[in-house]
Amino acid sequence: MAGASAREAAAVAGTPASAPATTTDSWLGDVRSLSQAGAGNRRAPIEKRLDGLGLKWKAVAFETAKKQQGQNLIAEVSGAAAAPLLLFGAHFDQVDEGHGATDNASGSATVLALAERFKHKPLAHHRVAVAFWDLEEAGLLGSSAYIAQGSEKPALYVNFDVFGWGDTLWMMTPDANSALAGASRDAVKASGLQLSAGREYPPSDHLPFIKAGWPAVSYSLIGNEEVPLILSFFKGEKTATQAKVIQVIHSSNDTVEQIDAAATARGVDAVERAIRQWDAAQN
Repeated sequence: MAGASAREAAAVAGTPASAPATTTDSWLGDVRSLSQAGAGNRRAPIEKRLDGLGLKWKAVAFETAKKQQGQNLIAEVSGAAAAPLLLFGAHFDQVDEGHGATDNASGSATVLALAERFKHKPLAHHRVAVAFWDLEEAGLLGSSAYIAQGSEKPALYVNFDVFGWGDTLWMMTPDANSALAGASRDAVKASGLQLSAGREYPPSDHLPFIKAGWPAVSYSLIGNEEVPLILSFFKGEKTATQAKVIQVIHSSNDTVEQIDAAATARGVDAVERAIRQWDAAQN
């Protein structure tokens, strides 16, 4: 998540393709692998995991006008070649301080979990691909490069940033009454979570897509009480207390010990249910 230091169903909803316990183990393993890799080596665990899933991936290099260089990772997951593209994405880079477990190994692990599920059980109406963005912390540069390079425009881009604990699936959506927002409301009930949906949300890799006029949403998993505190923080407002996520990210506190893998298992289940319900209605 670009934050203070960046400044710049069973039938329709679908039963989750993997049991929550499996997600807990594999998801947490992916978070640990990325967190232990170090700031300059976080692509390697993702590449290894994609290989293990049998997914073909490519590294796409980019260079900004300021000569900043990075590499995004893109992998096709499932679906007919002619089907509209549903793109899941998360940034894998981190700031120098801490281990970047919450920001954003948690989001990258969530995308890997969804890749595994949608490979196992493809969607009926969409082709699924996943993207892992570089240099988000430098100003959303990897996702911006994807668009600037003339890459395929997705029917929808779904971003994940800070997906580590809590009882609330926080959804950035330009339309809180959209079909996916409605599906997300249905899905959180089945997973024992709450939904907070709306336009207000911290800066992350959904923004370049929206600025380009490309459909995009973003999900985080946090405590419900954190939502107003986070919004106040990004508006520069002072509050009596500070959200946990603000105390953790971009600091030495950003370690695996902050993570609640059982909560994220419910979150991944909810997102999968929502996507399957949304996809089933696209006919």
